[in-house]
Amino acid sequence: MPQFTSSDGLDIHYRVLGEGKPVILVHGWMTDGTAWNAITDALTGAGLQLFIPDQRGTGESAKPERGYGIEQYADDVAALAKAEGLERFSIVGHSMGGLIAQVAAAALGEAVARLVLLCSVPAAGLPLPEEAAGLFLSAYDNPEAQNTILGMACLQLDDAGRELLLRSAATVSKACIEQSFHAWTTGGFADRLKDIRAETFVYGTDDPFLPPEVLDSMLVQRIDGAKFVHQPGPGHYPHVETPAVAGEKLAALLA
Repeated sequence: MPQFTSSDGLDIHYRVLGEGKPVILVHGWMTDGTAWNAITDALTGAGLQLFIPDQRGTGESAKPERGYGIEQYADDVAALAKAEGLERFSIVGHSMGGLIAQVAAAALGEAVARLVLLCSVPAAGLPLPEEAAGLFLSAYDNPEAQNTILGMACLQLDDAGRELLLRSAATVSKACIEQSFHAWTTGGFADRLKDIRAETFVYGTDDPFLPPEVLDSMLVQRIDGAKFVHQPGPGHYPHVETPAVAGEKLAALLA
């Protein structure tokens, strides 16, 4: 598994799959890069080369005690592109990874060809009620809490998908769970959206947390030229809940 060194000296592991147009896949909170596994064949089969990091604090990557801000994550995306010599590429970001992708795309400008924001946290952040926040913050090494969160977030999750996400969650450090939660709920990056130059697709579902009307007002209307793509049926993890449909739709947007 290749790795690159982040700007603050961490080893960040990633996978490279397929050949063709380069795409960086940025996973969300409480997961690692394996969260994309159910759709990688569909994407590589469409002529895409995938770069799939385990973000800091997850999977095989370094797990520091601090350093889980959105800007640091976005800098890691840029560092991966630099390590691989990618001059022009696309980014897909899911949930918190979508927020990271927005900040990265704003900083990288014309280097980002297409930006797909999959059930994405808005740049302004996504504050949660106190009770929900307590549940999310208790998720480290707590499969019961993780299952409860998945039950709230997903509408069409089967046993295989649940197992995939729970295995992924088991790799995430306590510091990452807690500090990155505060980062994505706080946000604070709405002013960066005007700097995005990529062709942008905001991909929504029947997500209980981020319904289409929220994505429209917080992202589609605020990113120049952004287009909304709706997949009815699944909740917050369409690439895990309905991988055949989501993989095909994402491949069509990126190929």
